[in-house]
Amino acid sequence: MPRIPFDELKAEFRRVLIKKGCDEATADLSAQLIAETSCDGVYSHGANRFPRVIEYIDKGYIDLKATPTKVEGMGAFERWDGHLGLGNVNAHRAMARAIEMAKESGIACVALGNTNHWLRGGSYGWQAADAGCVGICWTNTLPNMPAWGARDRRIGNNPFIMAIPRAEGHVVVDMAMAQYSYGQMESTAMRGDLLPLPGGYDGQGALSCDPEEITRTGRVLPIGYWKGSSLSIALDLVATVLTGGRSTLRIGELAGNEYGLSQVFIAIDATSIAGEAFVATTVNEVLDNLHASEQVDPEQPVLYPGEKSLANRKANLEHGIPVADEVWAKIKAL
Repeated sequence: MPRIPFDELKAEFRRVLIKKGCDEATADLSAQLIAETSCDGVYSHGANRFPRVIEYIDKGYIDLKATPTKVEGMGAFERWDGHLGLGNVNAHRAMARAIEMAKESGIACVALGNTNHWLRGGSYGWQAADAGCVGICWTNTLPNMPAWGARDRRIGNNPFIMAIPRAEGHVVVDMAMAQYSYGQMESTAMRGDLLPLPGGYDGQGALSCDPEEITRTGRVLPIGYWKGSSLSIALDLVATVLTGGRSTLRIGELAGNEYGLSQVFIAIDATSIAGEAFVATTVNEVLDNLHASEQVDPEQPVLYPGEKSLANRKANLEHGIPVADEVWAKIKAL
């Protein structure tokens, strides 16, 4: 598996996007976000996902010329139409607008409808935290997960992100409502590995760690069983109501393709509200206490959310970003 320098990987993404008709500024931002995703170790939503982005451009589901526009607003809330633009760029712009309004009013929400897959949702949590804000965002998806007690897929795994700013490294929760995202399972299968914990059901209805078998049945396991199922439904409904866009149900009617999504971006100006010193002291004392936990396995430290991403980022910037041979060959050929 080759290790590709960050700048080279970004340049390849940028090259392909421009060749497909993207303007240079938009291509540069999109390429930066995708390269950062792989650099942080989220390969499933970075380089591995890029060929599918190009496939959706070729099919006309992503409009590279589109930019989001404001539809209406009320106080610190705004509703935007993404016009099926490039998903990660639309999401970055929506969070940037939420941050801008939060700096004026303390808290703000941007609801973005009619947009595309945002790739790594955590990118927009990191973005908010970099600005000194608490960031909260989520998206709905096509129906890719059974509700608790069901066999067929009628709800989404609807990723949810929450980020808290910290000078030494932000705390960032980035999780799907499924035990493992489909991208994680795809990456695990590409390595020929099993999942560390059961992620769904096999054809006989038994819990399984085999990512290929779970993908085949489509019976992925909600986090917290019925709790993750309930949270998925609620996130979808809130996103749909606030955006006036498509629900998971309606996305599922688009011939099995995932576009026209509904997303919510919330920013809270934590450093201005609580004071930079208080935020830093409070977050650090909680994390210090966490690190003092008695470990089950001496070789497996107890980490806060986002800590592993920082370690991956440091290693991958130094040694290059690992990209599977078949994925790198696809990208080079685009």
